[in-house]
Amino acid sequence: MTTLDDLPVRDDLRGRSPYGAPQLDVAVRLNTNENSYPLPEPVVEAIGKALAAELRDLNRYPDRDALALRADLAGYLGDGITAEQVWAANGSNEIQQQLLQAFGGPGRCALGFVPAYSMHPLLALGTGTRWVPAQRGVDFGLTADEAVAEVRAHRPDVVFLCSPNNPTGTALDPAVVSAVLDATPGMVVVDEAYAEFARPGTGNALALLPGHPRLVVTRTMSKAFGFAGGRLGYLVADPAVVAAVQLVRLPYHLSTLTQAAARAALAHRDALLGTVDAIKVQRDRIVSTLRSRGHRVADSDANFVLFAVGGDQSVAWQSLLDAGVLVRDVGLPGWLRVTAGTPAETDAFLTAMEKLS
Repeated sequence: MTTLDDLPVRDDLRGRSPYGAPQLDVAVRLNTNENSYPLPEPVVEAIGKALAAELRDLNRYPDRDALALRADLAGYLGDGITAEQVWAANGSNEIQQQLLQAFGGPGRCALGFVPAYSMHPLLALGTGTRWVPAQRGVDFGLTADEAVAEVRAHRPDVVFLCSPNNPTGTALDPAVVSAVLDATPGMVVVDEAYAEFARPGTGNALALLPGHPRLVVTRTMSKAFGFAGGRLGYLVADPAVVAAVQLVRLPYHLSTLTQAAARAALAHRDALLGTVDAIKVQRDRIVSTLRSRGHRVADSDANFVLFAVGGDQSVAWQSLLDAGVLVRDVGLPGWLRVTAGTPAETDAFLTAMEKLS
């Protein structure tokens, strides 16, 4: 049988593993930060009608620039955001890949603060961008001084900041973003995939966009909207950034069906986002319960919780799986991550954790 070793694969890809979490058939799946609530029936019907309306014309290419979808996304964001500031793609992963294609590449570097989203270094690798991992501080936080020091030391062409951060759940003070913008001539990408789950009073980077043409905010409909299977992510930035990524995007990258489904979902956003508060309740319940049992738990503004298990996290992961609960081993020694799901899923997780303790 032919293997990768038999093919002329790039040397820097040899020995690597593809990104992915285990997809196992277990009773409680809390490992990929999905929204556990299925789409409400009226939304299912609306998406079905929107897709049906497009089927006859599938012989034609989709709107290459997704103008109507971008206008709908701008309307959802509000605060004066215009369609010209928005760009959409197949998940925020593709958005970030396009940004690295446009602003990274051979001879350039990207910097991120780890532990963080593990796709960022893989996207850098795939685009020939050198990756610089800088460390987060105490309790996975990041101060303006710490961030600026790393930026000045490495002078990256692209800086990735995550707020709330995956896998820790910690949010950034917008002052950190401002300080990084002031310290670097490069692009600053703030990954806000979990922004809708932030606790009251938590700032975001959208308010910093005016006057900062090198700032990009990326978001997704996969989490709060429960639209993970729809694969729709987007960025918000100066229109010049949108023009830059259009230079590298594949032709007709966003299908007619994806655009139609996403627009229907946005039209029913109140129904879809109605689960956000319920998920936040379960997140806070997980945090408070685990802490009351003596576990170290990171503060979370996302729909997941990072918690310490006091030993080999792979052993704890397997014990939880044996109890029918699948969580995520993110490779951080002594820590595991669990998605906040339904009350019943939280019950099952906390019961499994009690036995683990």
